[in-house]
Amino acid sequence: MNDGGLGYLTRPANPTCIAPPRPVINSGVQIVRAFPNITFSNPIAMAQATGDPSRILILEKAGRVRAFPNQANVMTGQITTVLDVATRVDNTQGEGGALGLALHPQWATRKELFLSYTRAGRGGGVPIISVISRFRSTDNGVTFDPASEERLLQVDQPFGNHNGGGIGFGPDGFLYVGFGDGGSGDDPNNAGQSLNTNLGKMLRIDVNIPYDGGVGYAIPPTNPFAATGVACNQTSQARQVDGGVTRCSEIWAYGLRNPWRWSFDQGSGVLWAGDVGQGAYEEIDVITAGGNYGWRTCEGFTNRGGSTTADGGCSLVGRIDPVVAYPRSLGFSVTGGYVYRGTAVPALVGRYVFGDYGSGRVWYVDENVSTGARTMVQIADTNISIGSFGQTLDGEVFIIDIGSGALSRFTPQTPTDAGVPFPATLSATGCFNASMQPVAALIPYDLIAPLWSDGAAKERFFAIPDGTSITVQADGDFDFPNGTVTVKTFSLGGQKIETRLLVRHSDGQWAGYTYEWRTDQTDADLLLAGKSKIVGTQTWQYPSRGECMTCHTATAGRTLGPEIAQLNRTLVYPRGVTANQVETLAGLGFFSSPLANVTANLPRLENPAGAGALELRARAYLHSNCSNCHRNGAVQGPHDLRYSLTFRNTNTCGVAPTNGNLGIPGALILAPANPSLSLLSVRMHSLTSSRMPPLGSSIVDAQGTALIDAWINSITTCP
Repeated sequence: MNDGGLGYLTRPANPTCIAPPRPVINSGVQIVRAFPNITFSNPIAMAQATGDPSRILILEKAGRVRAFPNQANVMTGQITTVLDVATRVDNTQGEGGALGLALHPQWATRKELFLSYTRAGRGGGVPIISVISRFRSTDNGVTFDPASEERLLQVDQPFGNHNGGGIGFGPDGFLYVGFGDGGSGDDPNNAGQSLNTNLGKMLRIDVNIPYDGGVGYAIPPTNPFAATGVACNQTSQARQVDGGVTRCSEIWAYGLRNPWRWSFDQGSGVLWAGDVGQGAYEEIDVITAGGNYGWRTCEGFTNRGGSTTADGGCSLVGRIDPVVAYPRSLGFSVTGGYVYRGTAVPALVGRYVFGDYGSGRVWYVDENVSTGARTMVQIADTNISIGSFGQTLDGEVFIIDIGSGALSRFTPQTPTDAGVPFPATLSATGCFNASMQPVAALIPYDLIAPLWSDGAAKERFFAIPDGTSITVQADGDFDFPNGTVTVKTFSLGGQKIETRLLVRHSDGQWAGYTYEWRTDQTDADLLLAGKSKIVGTQTWQYPSRGECMTCHTATAGRTLGPEIAQLNRTLVYPRGVTANQVETLAGLGFFSSPLANVTANLPRLENPAGAGALELRARAYLHSNCSNCHRNGAVQGPHDLRYSLTFRNTNTCGVAPTNGNLGIPGALILAPANPSLSLLSVRMHSLTSSRMPPLGSSIVDAQGTALIDAWINSITTCP
């Protein structure tokens, strides 16, 4: 190739369009890396033995418990494996795996480790089984013998999601267990409100008894249904029925959807829980004996579907309201935390800290001492995939990043940590000139298979700092350097209505910022929250910052369009030259390493609107519109819609949904030759809360749905 065949003769300099420092919320608290020299593989829980602050145990989702010295400068070589039962753990379901870890509180005399995990089911509607097991040590608690496993309690799971799985000892010495409603969507078995199942519950059992080869626990006599119920332990040999009694005696509280991470306050003993919502609200609850927390009738403070009673609440009689609840504009998967009882951050003492897996936001619950009203106070926006929190014996709280495997902690925020506000107008970003046109440093790009955006015309650009480069990862996705700014401008009827900036700040964290164009097109103003606006005959949705990161997932690498397979096409560049985008970027030195092959032999998506093979066009559409959430490592169902996979490996054809069947008997993710039974199609046609994609679109894509329906109709059998 030669320079004349590229979109540019030379790489444009970039003096101004560089991501500014990340605005830091003035909360008085900041989050920093703890133990910076070590990481783990999908860590999910943390524990310390009573009386032994010298080491910390970490549970990895695959089924390994690791330990390391509680020292700030600990190194990888100091990490040891204290228990490995990975061969017993079914980690193939998106929400399955090793899920909970606890050490016996009488550690001095009982070197016992308790593990919550999912194992393979036995078919017949039981894909996995949740297990609570005890392991003993033969070397004074240094390690634990896998052969010593005692399966204390088992629960059949009818679906692969909403397993909960957290375990922990209360101040009363009993073991508490949190289970979700069994999965799918809408709680089809009404497990949350049914007292003859341990699903959708917080349980309490007594494991301080000799193991007798049967049910390895007793029912505490003060459990709410101890006198009127029976043990509902379900084993692999036979699923025990309740003999007509309608209560399980293990139940401590009920009406929970998926209590994902919960904890006892070290000071007061109060049990706090984060309960993951369906599609409207996430909630934080204080769990009390016999309490009913409303699911499936209620979500947040409201009835399902958003209706409320006259006083604005939920109509379920006797239901206990959440402490706080937040909508999807702030995040989509709450992760319960801990009441801070440490000394490093006095401002947090006595406050419950929690976060959101989807948005990476972290809050604490603040209580008005005069009125008793509780509100959420945001501590930080982060790019942490908050899989869990942990707390050490000294009351310090840690954030566990299930994605990167790193641990973070809280420290006081000093005046120099406050940062600077993000530019309030688009003209102040350094990415647009006086005429409100993109500066020369912004490199235009276009996609083979663009995301549906309610019919809006789109212009796309990116800029990276001078002297930096883009790493092309093994799957062809672009890993942009710190300082990157990506720009997308939306227009309807020839008028610019929105420009979104997705930037990678100097600390490596991504964040999204939305600007609303003024009617006279002279500038655009930064929005501090999401917004709906009538534009012509349609409603345009401006996303909140949380919603930006809900779609720009960490699993998908945050930027969704820039990848080899999407950019391997020609573009007319500003100097009037038509050139291949990938060749242009390579020729200008934007990539950190040479391309592995000539562009003709590199991956390329099929154009969904073109004349290529029907399956390839449909798969390209799904890759662009859906695979950011529906892929390996994400939490949205069992299917993986990446274009690079074989159709068989997408796990769609003939596969039952795990997030509900939308009331359609026999519905599958993809039913051969039947779009009306295929939730891939049904959700695309919907304009209700079941719509996919769930954000940023309020108009059905007629061409896209026709393409997917035609493809489904062409499939005769599953591969």
